[in-house]
Amino acid sequence: MGSVEVPFKCTGVAAVLLKREGADYKFLLLRRNSTILRNVWCYIGGSIEDGEAAWQAAFREIEEETGITDVSLYTSNLFDQIYSPEYNYIYVAPVFVGYVAEGETVELNEEHYDYNWLSFHEAVETVSLPGNDHVLESVKKHFVDRSPLQDLRVNKREEP
Repeated sequence: MGSVEVPFKCTGVAAVLLKREGADYKFLLLRRNSTILRNVWCYIGGSIEDGEAAWQAAFREIEEETGITDVSLYTSNLFDQIYSPEYNYIYVAPVFVGYVAEGETVELNEEHYDYNWLSFHEAVETVSLPGNDHVLESVKKHFVDRSPLQDLRVNKREEP
């Protein structure tokens, strides 16, 4: 008998936003207002549209879901992973980390109905999906406790 593979599907991105508050950083969590994962506290996530690179989708999703446009974006080398028993595939999304400029305010779109800037410990206790806590722990280690590697910086480029 041959074995059957469970396919990987990467059609979206995720983004963890950080905002300096005093000597520390706050993590942005949003509460979903959708049929899928309704009421779940999570960071930003969304689909990659036709012709977009993943980093472009991250910038767009950040703006669409929060109204935030002044953000320094980094790739984190992390991936959200969710297995779908309904469709028998593993959804994988690259996670980006964004440092939000001081003075930027959140304006939610219809996808979420609440948000909060939380300390690391509050954010880890609040996220709903298994695995999100591990993503936040890695973000804290590599983007809060130390300066990120500049090689991971995403430079927003205009399309030719």
